[in-house]
Amino acid sequence: MLLTAVIKDLDILSIKGNVNIEISKIAYDSREVVENGVFVAISGFKVDGHNYIQKAIDKGAKVIILENEVDIDEGITVIKVEDSRLALAKVSTNYYNHPTQKFNLVGITGTNGKTSVTYFIKAIYDYMNKPTSIIGTIGTVINNQVIPNKNTTPESLNLNAIFNDMVNAKVENCIMEVSSHALNLNRVGYCDFNTGIFTNLSPDHLELHNTMEEYFNAKAKLFHMTSDYNIINMDDEYGKRLIQRVKDNDAKVITYGLEKEADIYAKDIICGDEFTKYTVVTPNGTMDITVNIPGIIYVYNSLAAIAYGYCNNIGLMDIQQGINSLKGITGRLEVIYNDDDYKVIVDFAHTEDGLEKALNTIRPFVKGRIILVFGVYAAAGEKGRDKRVGMGKIAAKYSDVAVVTSDNPKDQDPELIIQEIVEAIQEEKGNYKAIIDRREAINYAIEISRKDDVILLTGKGHETSQIIGTEEIPFNEKEIVNEIINNMKNIKIG
Repeated sequence: MLLTAVIKDLDILSIKGNVNIEISKIAYDSREVVENGVFVAISGFKVDGHNYIQKAIDKGAKVIILENEVDIDEGITVIKVEDSRLALAKVSTNYYNHPTQKFNLVGITGTNGKTSVTYFIKAIYDYMNKPTSIIGTIGTVINNQVIPNKNTTPESLNLNAIFNDMVNAKVENCIMEVSSHALNLNRVGYCDFNTGIFTNLSPDHLELHNTMEEYFNAKAKLFHMTSDYNIINMDDEYGKRLIQRVKDNDAKVITYGLEKEADIYAKDIICGDEFTKYTVVTPNGTMDITVNIPGIIYVYNSLAAIAYGYCNNIGLMDIQQGINSLKGITGRLEVIYNDDDYKVIVDFAHTEDGLEKALNTIRPFVKGRIILVFGVYAAAGEKGRDKRVGMGKIAAKYSDVAVVTSDNPKDQDPELIIQEIVEAIQEEKGNYKAIIDRREAINYAIEISRKDDVILLTGKGHETSQIIGTEEIPFNEKEIVNEIINNMKNIKIG
């Protein structure tokens, strides 16, 4: 492709060199550069791409896009821009010929619920036999093949490559989780969103955003990038603010919630231990809904999908049958073991709000004790400590036994993380046991479990690995639980 086509409409401060040349590939990692390639130097949190420009040239880069002044040899085309990340998004969408203009793109953002909303919408489209893909926490799904993602929302170059694969696979709809990181770092820059969906907002990722106001402003960016609809949870305080912020945009605002003031609302809610039933009221009529996951949060998340269906003229029966057909979502209040002796549930809850909702959802159906196994990953410093203290207090208040362990400690001291959680539990006079090794913590929870108790493992959910230091080790909680219980039963039999 000609470089002139790749940089079309790019905001350029200066150009040195020839732009009428053929380029072969774009890269922002110097290790990915090939002969006649373009290297975009990004100033990252830990690594500055400007320090790898010479390495990229040595590997064959003929074009460098950068923010900072760098001495570069003659014969290399140098394009200076204000923001390299935004430039990467622009050249990526140009390189792949604007893939998001070729299908219906839905962006979902909020602290909790993004994944389940994507799967509810996909279930509706699956019932209708409409080719639909997902990008999010659990991975990228194209033609029902799951491809792992490094981030909830991939970097713009990788994202456009994925979109291009969807175009080639003749996908009609893409349902994408859009993280606050992605919005702040322009990973979704120049994406053509048809619809935006807002779930809720509670404290999370404050190591990046510093304050809730910054966090909200990052999320709100999505709703200025939509062309057709903005679907917003009006029961959430930040949702109410968002409605006021975007009400005059071209995209029409549709609200959902449990109150009659919403465009789409639920009534007559019945909660079971493995399901939730309710009647939904829409401008097109009412219908009974069965969600095969327990909890009010899944009423909200399915309402978001119903509101989406309404906006896109999908019939009530197709919406109803689609949601009913979804039997569960990996790592979302998923029962991974259940017999007369043990019941074990895993959930991705990794915020105070998510943990509280998970515990309160299962509480009415637990005859014995709730034994909670959890850890907290949050950045070092005061904000990380605030999150650990907050979740420790939730654990003390809503569980009977809290087994405090590691989540993904990464480069932090797991003992310090656990100590901060334990201090919060002690302050609330909660019952706890601290075990750094997560497998040992799960083993302990199973050992102390009695008939009618429920063990809830939170934080990992769908994840099948654990990051300790710089090492990512396999860690599949479903397999671990089954192995531990089977071993215990074999010992008893023996």
